[in-house]
Formats: sequence, structure tokens, C-alpha cells
Amino acid sequence: MAAIDCGTNSIRLLVADLPDPSAGPQAPLVDLARRMEIVRLGQGVDRTGRLAPEAIERTRVALAGYAAEIERLDVGRVRMCATSASRDASNAADFRAMVEQTLGVAPEVVSGDEEARLSFTGAVRGLPADAEPPYLVVDIGGGSTEFVVGTRDGGVQAAISVDIGCVRMTERHLHGDPPTADEVAAAQADVAAAVDRALAAVPGREAATLVGLAGSVTTVVAIAQDLREYDPQRIHHARVPYEQVAEVTGDLLAKSAAQRLAIPVMHPGRADVIGAGALVLRVIMERAGMSSVVASEHDILDGIAWSLQP
Repeated sequence: MAAIDCGTNSIRLLVADLPDPSAGPQAPLVDLARRMEIVRLGQGVDRTGRLAPEAIERTRVALAGYAAEIERLDVGRVRMCATSASRDASNAADFRAMVEQTLGVAPEVVSGDEEARLSFTGAVRGLPADAEPPYLVVDIGGGSTEFVVGTRDGGVQAAISVDIGCVRMTERHLHGDPPTADEVAAAQADVAAAVDRALAAVPGREAATLVGLAGSVTTVVAIAQDLREYDPQRIHHARVPYEQVAEVTGDLLAKSAAQRLAIPVMHPGRADVIGAGALVLRVIMERAGMSSVVASEHDILDGIAWSLQP
């Protein structure tokens, strides 16, 4: 099976074999390929309401590479989900036509609720025993952040998607390099208001464990661990206390993009927006009263793959 997640900032591919149903509910996917490209599909969407032609072209180039990989691995079924940027855009039909021509299947522009449920499914399978339920799973993307509360056995209890993400908050507020104190304060107020709305809709403050997904979270965790290179195995299920998240966030917001780019674990396409992503995580922890976050390398991409299970 092949799963493709096309978000506001990145497009990712997972090709995997699904386990035999008789293997039990915690049997893992067997990964054959995982790839990620930063394409910034949501460039300017918050301001213009449209997908930029150059952003669609960057996505097409990445998707063509994925299509070749899918053909090489003789994939049986493909599901591509497109999220926040393509939900918001007035020219989404141009994007859809490009995907169908390049990949041979239509993208599904999933709702915020469906995005949240797929993220939860991908994240909670295989969580360690010390990750106590219920879980608050937060998926911090480029344009939106999903909040999902539930348990492994009972599934999703409540979910909501709100329009705060690392690209959207950077474009809306953080214009300086580094951003000014006033810009950071404005971004923090915007994020806090959205987080409070989300936590009024889902019982996140009642959760025992915060699980953080996507590149903003995993990058913050990698920095907190002082890794010299990005190591998914070290990051997956690592638990980081609030104090470290706050310290890393403050440091990132005080740096220029060039200084962030020099951090060993920083992906080049994330350096300009990671400050906003870290800020979203820090504010969530503060408003939800969470003393630590458990990072997961498994997220909506894995949830899309699991959705292809017969």
C-alpha cells in the first residue's frame, strides 16, 4: 500500500506492507519506503486564498518522484490525502488536475475531523506502556493543528482542527529575522486564543499524556536531545519536559533563519518556520497543563496507510 500526505509545508510518502489481521491490533506496518520533501504548497494561501503556481509546480516535481517509487515497488493501492492548504485555496481544481495527471489517482481533500482521526490512528498504535491514556494527540502542521482526545481501545473521543500552523503563523506574524518581541507576542496571543477554543471543544486538559506529531515537534525534540544528526529512532517516543520545550522555543525565536539553519538537525525547508511551530507546541503545553510531550514519528501518514486495511 502507498500513503501520501500532502500538507501545507511538506509532502510525504509511505510505502508499506500491512500486517496480517491475525497478527493482532499492535502488529506494526512493515515499511518499504518513507520519503519527505518540503514543497511549501501553502505559500501565501493565508494572504491570497490561492495556491501559488510555483508551489503547485514544486509539489508536482516531488509527486512525480513518488509516482516512480510507487511503480518500482509494485504497489497495490494508493491513497493520497491533501490537507490544510488545499482546503483553503480557491484554485484547488488546478491542484487536483495536476495530481491526477502526475499520480493517476485523485487527491482526497480530507476534512479537519478526518485529518485528526487519521493522525490519532497513526500515533497511538505502538505507544509505550508508560504513555498513560487518555491521550491528547496534537498534529502541528503548516496551516493547521489537529487536537484529538481518545484511547487506544476506545478510539477517538473528540477531535477538532484549528487554523494555527508553523507556515500560517510565520506568514501572519513573524516577519522579522529574527522576529521582534511584539511579533512574537502577537503570534502567541493568536495561538493561545485558538488553543483555548480547541480545548473548549475537546477535553484535552483531562488527558494523561500529550503526544506530539509532525516536523515542528520532532525537530524541537531532536534539539532538546542535542542530537548531532536527525535520528528518527532516537526521537520516536522520546519524552521531553515542558521546561526544555520552553527553552528550545525561546532560543529558536531569538535566532535568525541562518542561525537556525546551522542547527545540525534542522531541515533546510523548516528553518524559517520552526520558531512558530515550536511556539504552537509550547502554548499547547501551557494551556493544557501538560508537563511533558511524547514525540511520535508515526502520524497521519501511518493513519492513511492503516485506512487501506481491508
